[in-house]
Amino acid sequence: MKPSQFSYLRAENTEHALDALHHGGPDARVMAGGQSLMAVLNMRLSQPRWIVDVSSTEDLNIVEVDTAAGFLLVKAAATQGSVEWRKTLEQEVPLLRQTFPYISHFQIRNRGTVCGSIAHADPSAELPLALTTLGGDVILRSKKKKRVLRADEFFQGMLMTAREPNELVEAVRFPLRKPGQRFAFSEFSARHGDFALVACAAVVTDDSIRIGVGGVADRPVVESLPKLEGDDLRSALNDLAWKLGAQDDAHVSATHRRHLVRHLGWKVIQEAT
Repeated sequence: MKPSQFSYLRAENTEHALDALHHGGPDARVMAGGQSLMAVLNMRLSQPRWIVDVSSTEDLNIVEVDTAAGFLLVKAAATQGSVEWRKTLEQEVPLLRQTFPYISHFQIRNRGTVCGSIAHADPSAELPLALTTLGGDVILRSKKKKRVLRADEFFQGMLMTAREPNELVEAVRFPLRKPGQRFAFSEFSARHGDFALVACAAVVTDDSIRIGVGGVADRPVVESLPKLEGDDLRSALNDLAWKLGAQDDAHVSATHRRHLVRHLGWKVIQEAT
């Protein structure tokens, strides 16, 4: 299929993009890498009148560490590849370093943006899961205001977020690694590069476990646990598997999804430990 007719605007900078979103409102959509948006447009699941392309805005193509605030800041035009290939990423945000190889293929990561994946809010996508598990933030900006939401506030359902029509996902903030934290990520998919049927991420310390699950509920779900082992941990993972409300679909049964939550949850926690 082909998209419905729309007008195209290549934004010169952030202010130019915000002006366009302000005037376009619900009839405007932002494009950065376009890896998710173009598929949606081609299937006519969205039929905007305006496409605001921010991919060439230099002030949005930024990846930097804010040491004082303790975040890795990734702005809207920064590609996934530009973050993945940072030489210091393993020391800054190890969970991201472990997550990127699972995301589609390197050609897609070379073009697709981090913020674009967050804004698209697919519950099976890896970056929303990583951001939520780490307790990161989404920075939203309109012509009149700027606000910061926690990831678990931003994601509101399948392909649904708290972003207003005139707002740009200006940046996302991934917390930097803290002393004593250990990380792991894993997923199960029909083949490498496909969206995850179930994905799990873990942040483990000497006295706590934080586990995130994607691909089951309508958004990433994160559970905080005390440091558990053996049967106690298996019981907690079983409770989490049922809590997520898995359903049968064309790809896998709800029973198997719950099994994958228990299996992958145990795996990432053991790897992080």
